[in-house]
Amino acid sequence: MRGVVQVAGVRSVAEARMLVGLGVDQVGIPLRLAYHQPDVTEAQAVSIAEALGRDRAVLITYAANPHEIIELCQRLPVGWVQLHGEVTPQTIAAVRQAVAVRVIKSYVVGFAVEGISAFVERFAPVCDAFLTDTFDPRTGAMGATGRTHDWQVSRALVEASPLPVIVAGGLSPVNVAAAIALVRPAGVDAHTALEDEEGDKDPCLVRAFVREAKAAFARLEEA
Repeated sequence: MRGVVQVAGVRSVAEARMLVGLGVDQVGIPLRLAYHQPDVTEAQAVSIAEALGRDRAVLITYAANPHEIIELCQRLPVGWVQLHGEVTPQTIAAVRQAVAVRVIKSYVVGFAVEGISAFVERFAPVCDAFLTDTFDPRTGAMGATGRTHDWQVSRALVEASPLPVIVAGGLSPVNVAAAIALVRPAGVDAHTALEDEEGDKDPCLVRAFVREAKAAFARLEEA
């Protein structure tokens, strides 16, 4: 994983195909969320994941029970599952044993109770990547908040982690290049900043986000 651009919160097969056509590498499908309404039903999510293919489709969930996570991963043809709930390493190990899926574990800045070193020590053996996101104390949400966080925290995770790190949290076409330059992540993720007033992904914003992110990743490679 290097230079990955991920966009979360897709509403239809057509929107998913639009995102891929504009250069998005991975598309996140949020389901069974603690603080937000899902954009699609689980039946619609299956169709979207099938259209995307396993390498691009990412299930995003707050589910913490291993049986529930396994059931979701078996139902949706996804290659990745992004876990925002308070899961244990044992839960993740059980999921990986049951289904052929790669796991992204979130480190939610402003909510995480353990330090970065302890987090990496606990979760690196059972995960494939990490993702930093931003806690919203007003709502209790641990993702899709539209809020940025102290990118030095994300940079510290990148430096401590043997796994790729994706940075998320309030990223937009305006700030993504700066985030990449400072954090030096393996990937970036955006959600709310790429939507119009109706909550649909705006092709112009997506195109600009991909352009700025890919250019910033290229500059890292050249440095």
